Amino acid sequence: MIRLDASTPDFAEAFTALVNARREADEDVARDVTAIIRRVRDEGDAAVRDYTRRFDRHDLDWRIDRADCLAAWQSLTPELRDALELAAERIAAYHIKQIPQDRDEIDSAGIRLGARWKPVDAAGVYVPGGRAAYPSSVLMNALPAKAAGVGRLVMVTPTPDGNINPLVLAAAHLAGVDEIWRIGGAQAVAALAYGTQTIAPVDVITGPGNAWVAEAKRQLYGVVGIDMVAGPSEIVVVADGKNDPEWIAADLLSQAEHDPTSQSILFTDDAAFAGKVAETVNRQIETLTTAATARASWDANGAIIVVPTLADSIPLCDRLAPEHLELACDDAEALFDSVRHAGSVFIGRHTPEAIGDYVAGPNHVLPTGRRARFASGLSVLDYMKRTSFLALDEAGLAAIGPAAVALAGAEGLPAHAKSVAIRLKP
Repeated sequence: MIRLDASTPDFAEAFTALVNARREADEDVARDVTAIIRRVRDEGDAAVRDYTRRFDRHDLDWRIDRADCLAAWQSLTPELRDALELAAERIAAYHIKQIPQDRDEIDSAGIRLGARWKPVDAAGVYVPGGRAAYPSSVLMNALPAKAAGVGRLVMVTPTPDGNINPLVLAAAHLAGVDEIWRIGGAQAVAALAYGTQTIAPVDVITGPGNAWVAEAKRQLYGVVGIDMVAGPSEIVVVADGKNDPEWIAADLLSQAEHDPTSQSILFTDDAAFAGKVAETVNRQIETLTTAATARASWDANGAIIVVPTLADSIPLCDRLAPEHLELACDDAEALFDSVRHAGSVFIGRHTPEAIGDYVAGPNHVLPTGRRARFASGLSVLDYMKRTSFLALDEAGLAAIGPAAVALAGAEGLPAHAKSVAIRLKP
């Protein structure tokens, strides 16, 4: 774990190294994924079946029936069913408000112009099934697609040794997923993008995954729409000394337990508090069933940074552009007003990041690896596209057509110019 103090002479250099540290896929992963994609594109089912046998250790039984999802839902305890229903209700309510409005208007030149939004025909959702199974990811990916009006919603999820978490199936039932396929990894992303003899292709692929899944999404962008290329999870916590160190330690570990490449960073203006949090993190790790993963993540990628004031931390947070940013302090609203780059912000001492992973409403599929500088979290818009339109009458064309003719001529495109000029009266 890195400890930095903003008052030391070497801080700028050390912090820059932290910002620029890579925790994502290397060239070997990219090379392997390229080969997998090419083979799935060329061989279809045979390639997917072979990769499933090799990586997930079972002979592929392609589809999971919707009846199995219903049975999984019915087998849940009332407590779990209520929890999933609460999460689904809140996620759906949040995302339905993201649906954009069509535009259709007449401007001052008498020209009709506007835009219409339509959902994609088919969307594919990737749900991890390796290190852990995430029913929350099913809801976070599927419900925005349903809100958008996607006609065919397809889910792929790896089933190591043929096993699948019934909670994932229950969530798929609740979200109304149309098709579920027992495949994962780069080969599943390629199958969704190109289609196989068994699986019809989709238009958009969303959802988190490991380095191979992320690299496959990166390489297939343009063949299909991609929500984002997500890397290892991140959390940055800005906290003053009035917090309970137990709370803040738990917040940091909530991301560290995801993966050894996850990153957890604390900014504080209280050096004594920083020490208490470090001690508490080390103690709490030993109580976790995910201790090995959390320890590897914290030791390799964790950081505690002492700053003169919490306001001084915000420009540093913006350089990190973290996936998750917690503001656990008295002046959280004032700090929030200054934040420019973050995937999602959690304001106040009683807003742990983990609440956003499950039931709060905003999406937990967020940009990582500093991509919050230019990207946003998953939304309804990822499953929709906008079509602009124009309608001119003779008067409208007369009003703006001569300018188009002049510009086309200046660009050396005479056919463009003639297409407009031929419709203009002498």
